[in-house]
Order: sequence, then C-alpha cells, then structure tokens
Amino acid sequence: MSGPRPIVIAGNWKMHTTPADAGELARTIAHRIAEPDVVRVICPPYVCLAPVRDALAGTGIAVGAQNIHHELAGAYTGEVSAPMLAGLATWVILGHSERRRDAGETDELIARKLGRALEVGLRPILCVGEQLVERDTGQAAAVVEDQLRGALTGHEPEDLVRGGLVIAYEPVWAIGTGRNATGADAAVMADSIRGTLHELGLPEHGETVPVLYGGSCTAANIGEFMNEASIDGALDGGASLKPDEMAGIVGRAGVTARARRGGGAFREAASR
Repeated sequence: MSGPRPIVIAGNWKMHTTPADAGELARTIAHRIAEPDVVRVICPPYVCLAPVRDALAGTGIAVGAQNIHHELAGAYTGEVSAPMLAGLATWVILGHSERRRDAGETDELIARKLGRALEVGLRPILCVGEQLVERDTGQAAAVVEDQLRGALTGHEPEDLVRGGLVIAYEPVWAIGTGRNATGADAAVMADSIRGTLHELGLPEHGETVPVLYGGSCTAANIGEFMNEASIDGALDGGASLKPDEMAGIVGRAGVTARARRGGGAFREAASR
C-alpha cells in the first residue's frame, strides 16, 4: 500500500432535522469537529442538503446524500437521481440496512445505484452487514461476502478505486439498539471484506479501500474500533446529531489518523 488509508467519519442524519434547523446544527457540529486529519462527511435528508451545504462551506467538511435512484432520469415519482445532486452533495450512502429492509433493496439494485454514483462522481459509502440470526449461526462472513459480490460484480475494479469506494460494515443487530460489535469483531470482518475485494481484482488487493464500522458507535467506544488497524473510521447515526458526541468521535479519529501517518502504534494511540 502506497500510504495509510484515510480516516473517515460520516454522519447519517436519517429522517431527522428540517431545512429550518439543519443549517444551524451543521454549523455547530462543524465548529466542534475542526479536525483536518479526518475526512468528515455529513449526510442530511434530501430537503436539508442545500442549507447544510451552505453551512459547511469553507469548513472542509463534505456533504453526502443518503440514497439515490438506480436510473439517471425517468418517470419515478418521489425519487432523486444522482445527477440531481450536482452542487448539493459529493458523497452518497448506498445499501444501508434500513433501505434493504424498508425498501426491499437487493444487491442487484444496489449495484445499479453504485454505477450511477460512479458515473456522476459521487463518492460511495457501500453498506454491508449481517442480521443477528446470521451471526449466531456462523453465516456472517458469507452474508457480507455475498452482499459485496452482488454490489461490486460488473464494475471495473479500477473504477471502484478511482471513484473512492468506501465500505461501511454495519452489523444490523447493532444499529439503534445500543448493542455494538467489539473492535475485534469488526476487525475480523474488515479483513474478510478486503479478502473479497482482493478476489474481485481490486488494485493493491483492495488494501487502499477504507472500511468503516457502523452500529451504535459513540464517543465512549470509538477508541475500541480506531485501535484496530483494519478499521478506518465510522458511519454514525444517532451520534451524528449530537455535537458533543461528534466532537469526541472525530477527535479520537484524529489521534489515529496522525498515528498512522507517522507510523505510530495503533495501540499506543488509544491511550493518549
């Protein structure tokens, strides 16, 4: 690998905030997470993209969308296509477990959305993760591998790397439940994910692709994940709406970013 992978902290606001209050929340958070060593992304609802974009101008914090349609245009009432986000967002979340559950999104559909994102230059955060029953029956790695293959097969490996692919491992049983995987659990899955990327032919065996952890991640437990060499940040839900939580998460991520850049030990970074 030519250099350390970037540390990414992305906040998914889900169906929270309105255009009237999103900008002020974004400004408050921006003041608290002025950490240039960390790639920071805020993903508000569609209707809040413009005020959040304006609030974050000049801060170095990127704006992401939470979803896109799998077609570039057409008769799809209520949908938003990738080209419509021009000037509003530069990142996009794809395949979130709530989209898979609530909208019935399949790996094939997510693969099409990934293609649309790459075509227009949106940097994708591709979410993968298993249900509790799948983990308890020893199927977690196989489920995640199938999701990855389903979403990535058909895309040129070089295009995925050039498009800045990021993978977010979000064990579904740890989302919004207060229960989270351990750092060791997440690290094992991150290694498995990169093994699949290697098999799919990504340059440098997929080692340049950041893998994030998502699932009840907080300022109190972020260190456990950042202490693992294979974990490169977090995709946060509820915590991303709380300035104090985001400050703690991004601050701890910055410690890891500097340690990795300087070749420092990850375990030592956790105690600082």
